[in-house]
Amino acid sequence: MITAVIMFTIIDYLHIIKIKGVVKMDHKMISINLRRVREEKGLSQSEVAHLAGISRVAYGRIESGASIPKVSTLQNIADGIDIKLQDLFVPVSTLKKVRFRATKKMNSRDSILTEVNRWLENFNYLEKLLKDKHEYKFSKLAQELSAMPAGHERAKVAADKARKVLRLTEKEPIRDIAGLLESCGIKVRPLRLASEGFFGLSVSEHDKGPAIIVNVWERISVERWIFSAAHELGHLLLHLDAYEVGENNENPDEEVEANIFASYFLMPKSAFESEWNDTYGLPFVDRVLKVKLIFRVSYKTVLYRLSEKTGNSIWGKFKVAYKARTGKTLLLADEPNRLSPDSFQQSPEVLRSNEPDSISPSHFIEDRLYKLVRTAIENDEITMSRGAEILRLDLENMREIVGSWV
Repeated sequence: MITAVIMFTIIDYLHIIKIKGVVKMDHKMISINLRRVREEKGLSQSEVAHLAGISRVAYGRIESGASIPKVSTLQNIADGIDIKLQDLFVPVSTLKKVRFRATKKMNSRDSILTEVNRWLENFNYLEKLLKDKHEYKFSKLAQELSAMPAGHERAKVAADKARKVLRLTEKEPIRDIAGLLESCGIKVRPLRLASEGFFGLSVSEHDKGPAIIVNVWERISVERWIFSAAHELGHLLLHLDAYEVGENNENPDEEVEANIFASYFLMPKSAFESEWNDTYGLPFVDRVLKVKLIFRVSYKTVLYRLSEKTGNSIWGKFKVAYKARTGKTLLLADEPNRLSPDSFQQSPEVLRSNEPDSISPSHFIEDRLYKLVRTAIENDEITMSRGAEILRLDLENMREIVGSWV
């Protein structure tokens, strides 16, 4: 049938398929699948265009859905990236109970949701295959919190109760938030997206979650990665009725409540007050940066907590003191003494609080998913190539990982 319509546009092709009663297609599905496959294979748009024998601009328009290609063009693309043409017509299942907000319009929203959906399907498939599913420990707490009036106090109560569910002591810093969340049945996925308006999203337990996705783009501070994970946990506990994929506008009250939750979850009241009092004799800037390092939070989180007692003037005071100390004006995206994805500056304060020696992208590697893949491969439940697909790696990297297993 393909050869009979080779010179037709894809609309003609899809029309013929529909008439024959095979399946109803959508050219948007093609663009989503193209982007998904290209990213899985680690190719740029220019590289795919070269393999297909077309211009980068032409390919970009096809992938974005701005133009509808001929079947012959799609066949060339499929041949170039070594997939079957029909792979581009595979219907994409969607998430429904997802909370995805961004401060700026995102053209990649659909592709992100598609990728997250496929990741969750693979994750759930492995859990079922290996009969290894972690219990979600927060279901009961979420129901309890839904009966409370929304607001600042509920957020603080939620943070305290969540820490108790996780058996964290009152003054214990959170050393590995991704591992901590996975231990209580929440799937965690790092996602690198060049966007300053998107920090993360979450999927309800009533869909394919619970899951939290964190944007680990290098221009976003590690402190923000950690805070975003805690923020999304707040939404899972406090705002389950707001999980609708079609809603993309932020609710200011819900955002504030999730922020308060994250602040108190990462930096409990008694622990914060104790550490702040211990720094009493230091200059203001030093005090803020010292407490920030102990709890691995942004300086903004520390200032927010101080502003609850002293008022908003604390923000201006810190900026003035910081400029006097460094000669630099603190911009909106700046993070003083920013934690590096590759290393962590040792300090007595960090050692005193039993913080780890380093923070790196490994803190956001899906430890549990890698473990499930390894078990499935070793038990001959899946092939190495299937494992590579699930982990979004090429086969060469997958072989290196398998060869390193001890």
